[in-house]
Amino acid sequence: MGGRLTRVFRTFNVENRARREISKEKPTPAPRHRTSRLDQLSDHPEIREEIYRKDDRLLTLLKDVYVESRDPPVQVKDGGGEHLPCKLQEKRLTKLGNLGHLDVKKVSKGRISIVEAVTLLNNHKLHPQIWTAEKIAAEYSLEVTEVNALLEFFIPFTVQEFPKETKKAI
Repeated sequence: MGGRLTRVFRTFNVENRARREISKEKPTPAPRHRTSRLDQLSDHPEIREEIYRKDDRLLTLLKDVYVESRDPPVQVKDGGGEHLPCKLQEKRLTKLGNLGHLDVKKVSKGRISIVEAVTLLNNHKLHPQIWTAEKIAAEYSLEVTEVNALLEFFIPFTVQEFPKETKKAI
C-alpha cells in the first residue's frame, strides 16, 4: 500500500517538472586559464627545441651509472613446523572435582578452573579462619590481591530446603 502511494507522488506532474528543469538557464562554466602547456609550445619554438634536444654531457653521465640489484636469499619454510610459537607458561595440576574426565587437568599458574573457584569459595565460606586469602593464594598459585578481590565480590550460593509445614506459610 505504501509503495503505491509513494509512486503516485513521485509520478505526479512529471512531464511539467521535467520541462521546467530543461528550460532553466544552464550555469556558465568556470573560465579556463588562458595559457596551457600546448599553447606555450606552439608560441615559443625555442622551448620545443630545448625539450627535444639531446644533451651529450647528461647522456655520458647516465652511461656511467651502473645499478646492480640482488634479491635476498630465499628461505624455504620447513613444512614440519606449522604450529606458531607460543609462550611457554608454567602449568600446574588442578585439584580435580567430581566430574573426573570432564574436569580440566592442567591450568596456567595465576589462573584457576571453575571447579577450583567454587571449591575455594565454599571452603572460605565454611571455614574463614582456616582458608584465609594468603593460604588460598599459596595453594592455588595466585596473587593475594586477586584472591582478596575474588573473596570480596564472589559468594557461592547456598541451598536451603524448607520443611513441608513452612512451605504453606511462604
